[in-house]
Amino acid sequence: MDWPALNRIAREEWRYWSRSRLGLAACAVALLLIVTSLVTTSLRIDAERDARERLQLKAEETFRDQPARHPHRMVHYGHYVFRTPAPLAKADPGIDAYTGTVTFLEGHKQNSATFSPTYIQPQAGPYATLSPALTYQLLVPLLLIIVGFASISREREAGTDRLVLTMAVHPGTLWLGKSLALGVLALATLLPLAVISAQAWVQGESGLVTVMFWLGYALYLLCWVFIITAASAWTKRAASSLLMLLACWVTLSILMPRLASSAAEAWAPLTGKVQSDLAIAKELREVGGDGHNANDPAFAKLRAQLLAQYDVDSVDALPINFRGVVAEVAEADLTLVLNRYAEERMDQELAQARIASAFSLLSPFLSLKSYSTTTANTDLDQHHKYLREAEALRFSFVQRLNQLHAEELAYTDDINRSVDAESEQRTRVDARNWRLLDDFIWKPASVADRLNKAGPFALVLLIWLIAAAFVGWKGANRAVWRADG
Repeated sequence: MDWPALNRIAREEWRYWSRSRLGLAACAVALLLIVTSLVTTSLRIDAERDARERLQLKAEETFRDQPARHPHRMVHYGHYVFRTPAPLAKADPGIDAYTGTVTFLEGHKQNSATFSPTYIQPQAGPYATLSPALTYQLLVPLLLIIVGFASISREREAGTDRLVLTMAVHPGTLWLGKSLALGVLALATLLPLAVISAQAWVQGESGLVTVMFWLGYALYLLCWVFIITAASAWTKRAASSLLMLLACWVTLSILMPRLASSAAEAWAPLTGKVQSDLAIAKELREVGGDGHNANDPAFAKLRAQLLAQYDVDSVDALPINFRGVVAEVAEADLTLVLNRYAEERMDQELAQARIASAFSLLSPFLSLKSYSTTTANTDLDQHHKYLREAEALRFSFVQRLNQLHAEELAYTDDINRSVDAESEQRTRVDARNWRLLDDFIWKPASVADRLNKAGPFALVLLIWLIAAAFVGWKGANRAVWRADG
C-alpha cells in the first residue's frame, strides 16, 4: 500500500471540499441537524425522566395515603407505574417514542398499553420523530452523498485521473484515498454522538454498550462511504454518479423500510383491539363468574369446597369472607385469560419484528435501526418485558387487596355494608394496609443479552461494508479506468 500517496489524495480531497460551497453547506446542514436533534431529544428525555420520578413518588404516596376504605375500593382505585428511560434513549428513543413508559394498573383489567394499535412500525422505520438516531440513519448518508458523489467521477471528467495514474499511483490507491477522505468526514460527524454515549455511560449505562453503540453507527456510515465512492468509480460522469446514489439512498433508506413494514403487516397481521376485546369478552362469558357477585352459580363449586373444608353449613359461618375469596378466584381466572391474549398479541408483534428484521439483509438502514434499538434498550423486547412486569405487579397488588377482603372483613358485615353508616364503617380496613404495594423497579436487559441480540445486525452491516468495498475496488481497477474512458 502506497501510504504517502494515499495521504496526499485524502488531503487534496479535503482541500477541494474546503473550497466547495456545496460541500461546506452540506457539512453545516449536517452539523445543524445533528446538534439540534441531540439537544432537543436530550432535553425532552431529561424532562420526562425528572417528571416520571416525581410522578412515581407522588403516585405511591397518594395510594398509600388513602384513608381507611373497603379493600375492593382500592382495587378499582388503581395505581400508575413509570419506567425510567434508558440512558441511550437520548440517542435512540426507539419504540418508547411510540408506546410511552407509563402504565395504569387496575383490577379486572389488563394494562391499557397491551393492545395498542401497533408497535412494529418503529421497527420497520417510519419517520415520526427526528431523533439523533434517525438523523444519522437517514440524513447524514444523504449529506455524505452530496459531498462525495463526484469524488472520482470528477477526476475522470477533468482528465486529472490520467495524470495521477501516470505518476505510478495504483487506481485502487486513488479510490482508497478518496474513501479515506470521506470516511474521516463521516466519523467526524459522529463526535456529537460520542458525547451523548459518554453521557449515557456517566448515567449508568455499560461502557462496553456505549462503545458498541457508537461503533455500530461508525460501521453504518463507512458502508455509505464505500457505496458512494464505488458509485463514483463506476460512473463516467458526476451527474450519473449523483443520480445513481440518490436512487440507492431512496431504495435502501425509504422504500425498503416501507416494504419491510408492509410485508410484516401482510404476512403476520395483528389482531385489532376491537377484535381482541370481543374475543376476550366472549371467553370470559364462557368461563363464567362475576367476581362482584358471590351468588353467581359459577362459584357454587367453590362454595361447596369451602363449606366442606371448614366443616360448616353456611358461608356466614366460614372463618373467611366468601366474597373476598370469590374476588380472588375471579381475578385469577380473568388474569389467565387476559395474559394468554396478551402473550398472543406479543407473539404477533414479534413475528412482525422478525419479518422486518429479515429485510435488514437488503438494507443497511434496517440493520442499523435494529442494532441501535437493541443496544440502546429501546426495542420491542424491552417493551414486552415492561408490560409483563407491570402486569405481574398489577396482579400481585390486586390479589393482596382481595386477601385483605377475605381475611379482614366479616361476611355478614360485607353484605350489609350499605344498610347504614355503622355497617359501612365496619367494612373499612386500616389505611396502613395500603402499604402493601411494592415499588416498581425496572431492570433492563443485561449487557450480554443485548450484545448477543445485536450481533447478527452488526454482522449484516459488516457484510454490507465488505461488499461495498469490493465493488468499489473492482470499479477502481476495471480496464476502462486505464483506457480513455
